[in-house]
Order: sequence, then C-alpha cells, then structure tokens
Amino acid sequence: MNKISVIICVGSSCFARGNARNIEAVEKFFREHQIGDKIELEMSGKLCAGCCGLGPNVIINGELHSQMTPGRLVELLQGLLAGLPAGGTQ
Repeated sequence: MNKISVIICVGSSCFARGNARNIEAVEKFFREHQIGDKIELEMSGKLCAGCCGLGPNVIINGELHSQMTPGRLVELLQGLLAGLPAGGTQ
C-alpha cells in the first residue's frame, strides 16, 4: 500500500496564517476520495517547521511546501494520487 505523509506546522505563526484551514482541507480531501482503502495517510502536526516567515508551512512526503493554501494543498495531493511528485518550495 502506498503512503502519503502530511505534516502540518501548528506553530502559532503558521496556524494563524492558515494551517487550521489546511488541516480541514486534508481531512476533507481524504474523506471525499475514500483514500483510506487505497493509500495509507499519515497526518501529524509539528510545532515549528523552522521558517515561520514563509508560512503556512506543510511537509508532504518529506518536502517542505511554504505559503500553502487549501487549494494548492489539494492540487498537490491530487498530483500524488495521480503518481506525480509533490514538488516543493524550500
């Protein structure tokens, strides 16, 4: 079974800049696409990704993605499901 790891920074800066909405977007995406039967999802929080000024930050399969929006996050997840690399901004 394939695995997608999503680590969402929940430090105060990233959370205030939109990671609360990003958490909801990930949960909704996987619920709507019934991913649990096909792909193992590991979603967790991280106190700080270390680049607060670029937040909100999300780490997908080990790659840091900054200035994340719910729409962009869903696009990245759709790409992963289609077999495309997540591609990130450092």
